[in-house]
Order: sequence, then C-alpha cells, then structure tokens
Amino acid sequence: MESNSEERFHDNEDVIDDFYDMWLKNHPSALSSFEEIKSVAHEKQMVVFLDYDGTLSPIVNNPDQAFMSTEMRSAVREIGEHFPTAIISGRSRDKVFQFVRLNNIYYAGSHGMDISTPSVSLNYGNNEHQTRTIDEKGNDMVNFCPVRDFLPRIQRIKDKLEKIAKDIKGASVEDNKFCLSVHFRCVNEENVGKLKEMVESTMEFYNDFRISEGKKVLEIRPVIDWDKGRALQYLLDTLGFEDSSNVLPIYIGDDKTDEDAFKMIKSIGRGFPVAVSTTPKETEALYSLRDPTEVMSFLILLAKWKMGCTFS
Repeated sequence: MESNSEERFHDNEDVIDDFYDMWLKNHPSALSSFEEIKSVAHEKQMVVFLDYDGTLSPIVNNPDQAFMSTEMRSAVREIGEHFPTAIISGRSRDKVFQFVRLNNIYYAGSHGMDISTPSVSLNYGNNEHQTRTIDEKGNDMVNFCPVRDFLPRIQRIKDKLEKIAKDIKGASVEDNKFCLSVHFRCVNEENVGKLKEMVESTMEFYNDFRISEGKKVLEIRPVIDWDKGRALQYLLDTLGFEDSSNVLPIYIGDDKTDEDAFKMIKSIGRGFPVAVSTTPKETEALYSLRDPTEVMSFLILLAKWKMGCTFS
C-alpha cells in the first residue's frame, strides 16, 4: 500500500511538472530569456516595479514575519542604484518600508492607493489627492492618496472584521491603512467557508467596498478606479517617464492584484510583465520566475548587466 501511495505521489508530481513545462512555453523564464530582454532593453530606460510578499519575501503563516533576506535586500539596493525602482504592495506603505528599509527606491502601499513620490502628477489623480510633505532627510515629497475619505469607514469595518476573526481560530485581520486583509492561512479548512460567509455578510452593508481573494487572504478595498496598474502609470508620470517611448517598465509580482500592472504594461505596448509562480496559472504576464530565489537571481543579473553597460 505504501509503495502504491508513493507511486501515485510521484505520478502527480510528474503531471504537475508537465503542465508547468507547457505553461513555460507561453510564459518563459525571465532568467533563461535574459539575453532577449537585454537586447530589447539596450539603450532604453528600464523602470523596475516589484511586489513584496511572495516576490521579495516568501509567503509565511504569520504576515508580520514576512521578512526579506539580507541577500534580497542587497539585490534590491543594487537595482535601486541603477534603475528607478518602486515597490507596489498591498501592505500599508509604512509597513512595507519597515520590511525593506531602503531609501533609494519608491514605495506604494495599499495596492497603489498610497504613493510617495518626489513630484506632483499633472495627468493622473486630482490635486486634492496629492499632498506636499517633507521626508526624514528633508527632501520635498508628494503623498498621493485617492481614498483618504474612506478611512473612517475602513476603521469601522476593521472593528467588525476583528470580532469575526476572534471567533475563528487562526484568522487575523491586517490593517493596511487604506485596505484590510483577512488572513486565513492558519484556519482549519472546515472553517474557511464559514469565515468567508461572515466576511461577505458583513460587507453587504458597504456597497462602496469590494472583496477580492488572494493567496489565503481576503482583501477589502474601496471601489474606485484605481489599482496597481494605475499606480504604475502614476509612478511613471511623476518620475518623468510617462511620455517617453524610450522607457521599458518591468513589473515582477505573484498575486492576482499584480495582474492589473501586467495589463497596464501590455496596454503601454512595451516592457516586461513577469509573474512569480511555481504552478501554471492564468496570467497576463509574458515572462515568469518560480519564486523569490529566482527573483533575486534575476535582479542580480539585471544589476550586473547595467553595471557592465555603464563601465562600457
């Protein structure tokens, strides 16, 4: 019996590997395709966008423990030295900064609804959503937030969701300032459906909010015409690259919310959308990487290539 179980397990592994190999034909590895990427990017201005969880750090049971490695931080620091670089995360902007702790890149939190940049955008977002401020180093910055008016309701929803989470072992609510995350990675499978029903029932009273599901998480966000794709567009504009045909955005991410950024790059008509996944999945990405380890390898390769171009 044990031998038969092992054989079935290995057979399933082989099937998964076969599906992944087929998927790679449509979404080739960014590592194995690096020469192609390099040739397209030659003498172009590449702008790098990165998700955080599952891309720069592994997915973990406790979201407060999603630390990036020292080696990954070094790789991102090098990328920030050679390319304009931004992290667009579902986490709050302050929280993702505490994880990354780099001052040579830009940060967008709450799925792009909270962005800090050095200049105002004249093309995207109302001026009322852009606030001038000064950072810790005394630099002029602009904070963009199109959902500030939702904050009181977000806090009321948070209180209700926390009461629900207390009754279901393993559930937790993360306050990402302008959105909320209900984590159920540690919830017993038989209680997941109950948790989802309770969250959906609570949110029926808030028509201007939406629920989307990620990797063992329910995301609660205001219903506005804004997502990670629009955030990418906003950042390109404020960094001075919106109207340049010489610019190639690259976005690396693993979550469903990153699909909006992939779509935006495809609509721009140039650039590299890269999905991070160990399994085949529906995606708008043109390239892929398996996991944060491969992401780090790719970033190191990209930085070394740029250094070589600079020295040349």
